[in-house]
Amino acid sequence: MNRIFTRCMSYLRRISYWRLLVATCLLLIAGLPAHADCYPFISAGDHLGEVTCIKGQVLRVVVSPTGLHFLNFCTDYTKCPFTVVVFPRDLRDVGDIRALEGKDIEVTGKIRSYRGQPEIILRDNSQLHGDAAKIPNLPKGYDVEKKGSFSAGTFKSPKGSTTQKTTKKGRNDPTFPDD
Repeated sequence: MNRIFTRCMSYLRRISYWRLLVATCLLLIAGLPAHADCYPFISAGDHLGEVTCIKGQVLRVVVSPTGLHFLNFCTDYTKCPFTVVVFPRDLRDVGDIRALEGKDIEVTGKIRSYRGQPEIILRDNSQLHGDAAKIPNLPKGYDVEKKGSFSAGTFKSPKGSTTQKTTKKGRNDPTFPDD
């Protein structure tokens, strides 16, 4: 009797392993289309409002005066059909996006329109796929919001002129501290 019970239990274990294996395979296969449909950045405007994957080569990483980081896929960002935006508060969760310059990336997110230009807001490293997901963390001394290191009650004015002349319009080139 004990021998029959042991055989039955062994049979049931094998069935449950097979069921687990089949269920795992089905879940993996069901998750593949989300990343398989990765559209080129040129067609991002056709998918406004959708949560989808966009791929392309990052030509430049640009930082605005307010600390916003932009991943530009074109040489002239004003004529580019798509961009990726990273807010300063999200940089710690995303990583050192400077490493993405010149690389092909795949990014997933909701495509929104800002001033007529499609964009994805990158909030977390999990939105990046492939080699782009392996970017390093930010350096410890990196000032995310570019506010400087001022303490309350002290202010040091820059040497020389008290006003700065700006000659360029639009986004500034990024300035990063030496690591």
